[in-house]
This record gives sequence, C-alpha cells and structure tokens, in this order.
Amino acid sequence: MNKNENSTINKNFDLCPNRREESESNKWRFYEDDVLPLWIADMDCICDPEIMKALHQRIDHGVFGYGRAKPELYQIICDHMESKYQWKIQPEWIKFTAGVVIGFNQIIDALAKPGDSVLIQTPAYPPILNAASNRKISCCQVPLSCSSSKYEIDFDKFEESILPGTKFFILCNPQNPSGRVFTRPELEKIAAICLKHNLIIISDEIHKDILFDDHKHIPIASISDEIAKRTVTLSAASKTYNIAGLKCSYAIIPDPNLRDAFDIGGEGLVDSVNVLGLTATEAAYRYGDTWLKDTIAYLQSNRDYLFRQLEDFDGIQSIKPEGTFLAWLNCQGLNINQNPSEFFLTNAKVALNDGATFGKEYESYVRLNFGCSRKTLELALERMKSALENYQEVSKE
Repeated sequence: MNKNENSTINKNFDLCPNRREESESNKWRFYEDDVLPLWIADMDCICDPEIMKALHQRIDHGVFGYGRAKPELYQIICDHMESKYQWKIQPEWIKFTAGVVIGFNQIIDALAKPGDSVLIQTPAYPPILNAASNRKISCCQVPLSCSSSKYEIDFDKFEESILPGTKFFILCNPQNPSGRVFTRPELEKIAAICLKHNLIIISDEIHKDILFDDHKHIPIASISDEIAKRTVTLSAASKTYNIAGLKCSYAIIPDPNLRDAFDIGGEGLVDSVNVLGLTATEAAYRYGDTWLKDTIAYLQSNRDYLFRQLEDFDGIQSIKPEGTFLAWLNCQGLNINQNPSEFFLTNAKVALNDGATFGKEYESYVRLNFGCSRKTLELALERMKSALENYQEVSKE
C-alpha cells in the first residue's frame, strides 16, 4: 500500500477520540479490542461544533422531561427540503419518530392486513428485509441488476414482481448498501409503476445529504402531487451529522390519511423523541453546511483511496458508491471457501457486514464502512490484503 497518497485533512476524523474506551460505541465495543470495526453505519468523526454548542446550551437548562419539536424546527426542515432538494413541503406533513426503522415499521403495522406483501429491492438494508416478517406479512425481493459500472433497476422484473397482495414498496435512496443514487427518470418510472398498481411507497432517504461527484438526490415524493399522496418519506440528520445515538428522525407525509395511519402505528411504541435529538437536528440544519462540505470531501477522498487499493485485491469487485459512506464488495472471486465477513474477522481482525444479511443472493459480499480516519482505513486494508496473501500461500502448500 502506498502510504504517501494524499488525503484530505479533517481533524474531526483524524482526531476522533477513542470510541472503544471513552464511549458506549456499539460499533467499537461489539468485537474484541484487536478488531478494527468497519461495519455498523456510523462515522468515526466528531460532530459539528455548532451542534455540540447547541447541546451544551440545552444541557445547561437542566430539565429533560418529555419533549415535542418546537414550531421553528418544523419550518427549518421545510426550508432544508426546499433549499437542498427543491421540494416545497408543509410543516403539518412532518411527524417525528425515534428512528427511520421505527418509521417504516409504524406505517406497515398500521396498514398491513393478512395477505398483504411488501416489495423491496435487494441487496437491502437488513431492517428493510425484516419489516415484512415483523408484521407477519410476506416479502418479495427483486434484485437490482449489476453491470460493470452501476446497479440499475430492471423495470420489467420490478413490475412482474408485484403480486395481487402487494401493498407496499420500500425504496432506499441513496441505496444501502450499493450507494446508488437514483436519477429522476428512474424515480419517475418507479412512481408510474407504483401508481398503476396502487402501491404505498415508503422511502428511506436517510443518506440523502451524503453525495459524491455532483450526484443529486431527488425525493421521490417530489416527482408529482399524485405520487406524494402515496408516499411516506423517512429521513433524519443522524447519518449526515453523526448523531444517530440521539434518536431523532422524521417522516414527511403529505396525505392526511397516511399521517393518521402513521400515528396509529406508533401507538404504544414511541410517544416522543429524544429532546437532545431535536436540539441537534435543529442545529445541524441551521448551521451545518460548512461542516458537511468538509466531511463529504474527506469521505470522497477515503472512497477514492479505497477503490485505488482494491485494484490490488485479486478477486474483489465493487462499484464506486455515488452516495453514502458504504462500499459493497463482491468477494466471490477470492475462492476462500468461507463466508468473507467471517474470513476477514478471523484472519484480518477487520469487522465487515455479512452480505447474506442483505439478501439471499449475497453470501459472497461484504459491506465496508469507510466513514473513518484514513489511518484506520489504511490499516484495515493492509490487514485484509495480508490475510489474503497468507491464505494463498498456505493454499499452495
């Protein structure tokens, strides 16, 4: 590995505190101390100082009873969606929830009936895969087509997969784990098919702010008023600003009947969100543009470094993500006769997500989180390459 390759300097990554010893980090504390964790999707990055300043001010207030979002936050989210994504929404469309995963389970729980089914695209974020079984309805998985340059939607296969009982389509855009950012023509085709078959779209757009190479995020509900009325859009500042532990997300639901259903689905589950999460979300959207610009530059530098290094890994194929800080690696060509996530955990002490959890066809894949310091990424790739070289040497004997 070439240690002299230039990287973007970002003290929020490069000077990130020890998360294993000095925090409750699930990412760093789940495995043994000698394991480098490039799995769970949060970043090894200090959040925006403006967010921390707002949190300190809120903590100094000293009272942390049940809370609800202030009117200003509703308007800030409206302004954010219009300025960033040219989607004009109304404050009354917004519902707060403790997480995007909770959100899509809420709406399915409220509306699903026996015999209904959910359509999803694979590879898929595991909680999306599990949403149907959580509510004891069926799930139809339609794989994305993979060319040499990108993951694409086979629209014929997509429509053929819609059954008489199909009620929901869960869209993930930007797509986790592939990193695809779907274009307007693609979203228009999805919208047309969903309208034709009267599907409710549940759109997970939590990674919408982390985009590379001039790719643009388009909320599917912004395509038309007609599709907006059949869409529940779920998002948060959490992935973008590394505040996922504060448990604050929101749904944007233009249709009043769907909003009522969303409320019904949440009854007895989560009746309020974390008050500090509300504070952090407001500060992120008010003041976070400069921090985000610098963060994306660092992530893009890490992504490009990763893909330069992968050229030296015989047997691993991948496509550069257009968004997110996640890389989806096809390890089928390694011929290691072992689940690749288990191989790298055991032999390289690097924790990656097991591709099998993203769909039944992806046992030979792993997901790698490059939202870390360059030093961590370099060391992880060195360990992975060394483990493969050692395996190949032993295999020759």
